[in-house]
Amino acid sequence: MSVEMGTGDAREPATAGGSGLDAGLENGYLLEKPWLLRGLGLAALVSFVAAFLAALFYAPTEQTMGSAQRIFYFHVPSAWIAFVAFFVVCAASILFLWKRKRKWDILALSSAELGVLFASLVLITGPLWAKTAWGIWWVWDARLTATLVLWLIYVGYLMLRAYVDDPERRARLSAVLGIVGAADIPFIVLSVQWWRTQHPSLILTQSGSLEPQMVQTLLLALLSFSLVYVYLLFRRIRLELRRDRLEAVKEGLDIPGGQQWHS
Repeated sequence: MSVEMGTGDAREPATAGGSGLDAGLENGYLLEKPWLLRGLGLAALVSFVAAFLAALFYAPTEQTMGSAQRIFYFHVPSAWIAFVAFFVVCAASILFLWKRKRKWDILALSSAELGVLFASLVLITGPLWAKTAWGIWWVWDARLTATLVLWLIYVGYLMLRAYVDDPERRARLSAVLGIVGAADIPFIVLSVQWWRTQHPSLILTQSGSLEPQMVQTLLLALLSFSLVYVYLLFRRIRLELRRDRLEAVKEGLDIPGGQQWHS
């Protein structure tokens, strides 16, 4: 899916309501069709319920950890989607610094908020699982510590956006932090190969790893979390666009039209 938002000059300032506002975005194909967005939300809900039931009743009970292992089906997809969300932040931030278009700033902000949400789920479900597996809530394992650092970076990203008043400066500084923060993701992924850590590696293909029902349940959970992320992302983008329009109305500015989302 490609996203195109507006056709203005690449040097447009990222000011709410100004010439850099891609205010026509909400007229785009997906955002202007409420039934499509509702359909996406329904698909996300149905798949999530199916994944939840599969985790409880379809996937077999793990011999060592018992039912506590079922947290795995929510912990792992949360981590994967958090990484995807922060990668989107990084890509959108690069595009913003290059094109100077408000649309990319909106995409980065929306994905960053969702990334923090999913990363928070990782940091909640992880200790719950670790207590059963290791007998302790937290260890300063390389992967765990790097994940906590990633969460802190993007919490700082959201705080930066909240406390910098100038829109152009806020977007520019946030873009830099969004790019720098994403550099922690490869470190997290490869940490279990670089060091001997307590955190397990996910193995789907080798004999003796996961049962087929476990793999199927994990893939279903990953699909459901992906749909939830995409649905919430579009909802969050729509909210930010309307906020920009409201600010433009308050300031008595003209809002350029003819710019669209294309899905």
